[in-house]
Amino acid sequence: MKSPFTELGLSKELAQVLTGLGYEEPTPIQSQAIPPLLEGRDLLGQAATGTGKTGAFALPLLQRVLAAHRKTAHPAALVLVPTRELAIQVAEALHSYGAKLGAVVLPIYGGAEFGRQAQALKRGVHVVVATPGRALDHLRRGTLNMGGLASVVLDEADEMLDMGFAEDIELILDAAPAERQTALFSATLPPRIAAIADKHLRDPVRVLITREKAVKGTAPRVRQTAYIVQRAHKVAALGRVLDLDHRCSPSSLHAHAPRSTSWPKSCAAAATRSKRCTAGCHRISATA
Repeated sequence: MKSPFTELGLSKELAQVLTGLGYEEPTPIQSQAIPPLLEGRDLLGQAATGTGKTGAFALPLLQRVLAAHRKTAHPAALVLVPTRELAIQVAEALHSYGAKLGAVVLPIYGGAEFGRQAQALKRGVHVVVATPGRALDHLRRGTLNMGGLASVVLDEADEMLDMGFAEDIELILDAAPAERQTALFSATLPPRIAAIADKHLRDPVRVLITREKAVKGTAPRVRQTAYIVQRAHKVAALGRVLDLDHRCSPSSLHAHAPRSTSWPKSCAAAATRSKRCTAGCHRISATA
């Protein structure tokens, strides 16, 4: 029986990983973006957060990188994201997809020790997921070698511009090899995004995933899922759900617990004072 993911052109190995992670079928953005990205085409995608956008670029990126660059002397792919939290989240997604296939993924962002990041880059990685400012720091200090880049992805491009990273992005793209694949994903396509696409993308495939419009007088539909779990296993089960769904950042998660507030086990080590784990998941709210 064929997997709906192999029908898009993904390898059996990646499809098996996705099955193990609980993925059953591709989302619309994945169905439209994966085939042209596997072909090496540039792509301009407009899709909101929570549409499966990470998988849309991560899966073909991993397949192409691992097919052509088994050794990791220098990064073969660079993913630029606006925030530290998103860098960690995207890197975790790439790791979950590619770890069994030998992929080495490194998130680099401000606020973390520069030297450790430089050492990890020196050891060799396949994919770097970075915020623009820290990527530029490594580039200027010579610790990020982009000479072997085959793919560059701009994720949440509109947010990066809103945060003032336009100049950094231009400098990074100008330093990347001219013969590369470039994919740009954005929730909106203002003139500034269009200008970057016109300058840096070559004959891109355009993919537009529109939000479902709510009927006048009604609220937008929200997907709700309930899991029946024994009380003793609730926190562990929620940790598993978060491991499988990388779209947790905008969600508020509530778990009934006996007079306490706790983190899911998968997020405990990453907890921060801002009451969010580094993957962007909100704290579990106890409602005894």
